[in-house]
Amino acid sequence: MISWIQLTLQRHFRVFFAILLVFIIVSFVIYFAPGVGFDGSGMPKPVNRPFYGVNLGSQEDQERLFGDASLSVFLQAGYPALNQAQLQDYALQRQAGLHLASQLNLPGPTSEQLGEFIQGLGAFVGEQGGFDAASYAQFRDNIRLNPQISEGDVTRVINDDFRFNQIQELLAGPGYVLPAEVKDQLTRSDSTWTLDVARVDLAGFSPEINPTDANVVRYFEDNIFRYEIPAHVKVRYTTFSNLDYLNQVVVTEAQVRAHYNANPLRFPKPSTNPETTPAIGVETGIDADFAAVRPQVEATLRLERAQRLAASAASDLSLAIFEAGVPPDGVEAFLATRNLTLQDVEPFSADHLPPQFAGSPTLAAEAFKLNADRHFTDALPTSAGSVVLFWQETIPPRAPLLIEVRDQVIADYRASEKRRLSVELGRTVRDALRTRLAAGESFEQAVGAASVAAGVAIEVGTYEPFTRRTPPANVEQAALGSLDSLNEGDVADMVISDDQGLLVYVQTKTPPDLTEANPRYALMRDQVAQFTASQNANDYLGEMVQTELARTAPVLP
Repeated sequence: MISWIQLTLQRHFRVFFAILLVFIIVSFVIYFAPGVGFDGSGMPKPVNRPFYGVNLGSQEDQERLFGDASLSVFLQAGYPALNQAQLQDYALQRQAGLHLASQLNLPGPTSEQLGEFIQGLGAFVGEQGGFDAASYAQFRDNIRLNPQISEGDVTRVINDDFRFNQIQELLAGPGYVLPAEVKDQLTRSDSTWTLDVARVDLAGFSPEINPTDANVVRYFEDNIFRYEIPAHVKVRYTTFSNLDYLNQVVVTEAQVRAHYNANPLRFPKPSTNPETTPAIGVETGIDADFAAVRPQVEATLRLERAQRLAASAASDLSLAIFEAGVPPDGVEAFLATRNLTLQDVEPFSADHLPPQFAGSPTLAAEAFKLNADRHFTDALPTSAGSVVLFWQETIPPRAPLLIEVRDQVIADYRASEKRRLSVELGRTVRDALRTRLAAGESFEQAVGAASVAAGVAIEVGTYEPFTRRTPPANVEQAALGSLDSLNEGDVADMVISDDQGLLVYVQTKTPPDLTEANPRYALMRDQVAQFTASQNANDYLGEMVQTELARTAPVLP
């Protein structure tokens, strides 16, 4: 099994990583200090910012640092589990940890350790919770080769992740914990609660909000950053469709069979009913499997070769333009000599792609790299073939006039005012409930009176005794989040969840057995110790990151 994993990954590294580019933006620039950014030509300013073996002032080093971290997260979690800010922290701590591992001469994995490590990666875990070769094969079947990623890139990330895990275990330590910490967490998780939850209908709460011109102007001026029109780029493109090259592809029977033999798991045999489906000749075993899927194998092989022909034609065009030194105003005539035409695209920003580029953030990223000096791209893959982009204009970001965004400003002002008034409504209802409960009314009676007084619909939900470990299936998480600061008889401040406000009333709160005789005590102590140990490692690496960033921070004149 381990040999199969290693062989399969080695053969399909590029295919595997292509899918990541659909979800993860690998190439982005982070400003670590004032003065680090772009010059007037749109190119990065040359900055030397050493950080544990990489230069944070180098766009190339940044792309590798965060690209490795993105792949690492995907491999371990099976999906892009971190947002951009979390990914930045992880990438920097990971680099610091690898630097420390090198200082301590921690070795990379052996072949056996590598196989075990790969089998535990979340990206390859199937529905049964273990490594699933079929799931991985199906995953590969939905992606294409990416020639910009090398096998060495993925090999490096997997080996580095193994070493990073080692250094984290060393830094974590035993995880000391005090009895008071165990009791606090045990009280939080195992206390028994009986709750009433009042749900305020904020969707039906429609206060009249009529902003004056002065309100609109002031809101616009205070929030003008929200309305900045981002940079736009205007490009044209020529496309090379896979279908245009499909008729040029001829494959032999031997090539079809060889393609199947090299990728059998990509072509699972369709399920059949032996009572109604006749046998395929006298073939059995792998021959029968091949015969059942042969049309699919041939179609896949022909399409892949058509894709390569389209990509090759696009690359040839890009190279020819470069070698001929074609200027921007000569592109159209040059393409005409090759019976190619340009298609227009409306100017677009990085966050709002045109329909032609929908689902292709890589195309948008490449478009924004173009300028007057570099006015065309290399061949870029699309779902239908390959394209070459040609730059026309880059429109810098600007602050809009109020008249351009007035309708949006008014809508935002009204939404902001409704949120403010909703919070005030929550305080009013909460105070009314507390007063009436103190006077001896039931929660339902208090809610009914408060609903009439506030002129808003309020429903009550009552929950039987439960613990935080086993909460009711229909209770809102926002309501449970209020429990940490509540005692028996308390009414929490209103929290807003979707289009309703939630006010939690604690009927009863019964703490658990907090002595060591409780079997849950030892379990909770171990869990808190593990968390503390993990936090120790994160804190140490975080301090390494902050110290190094401060040491190499550029000095402003």
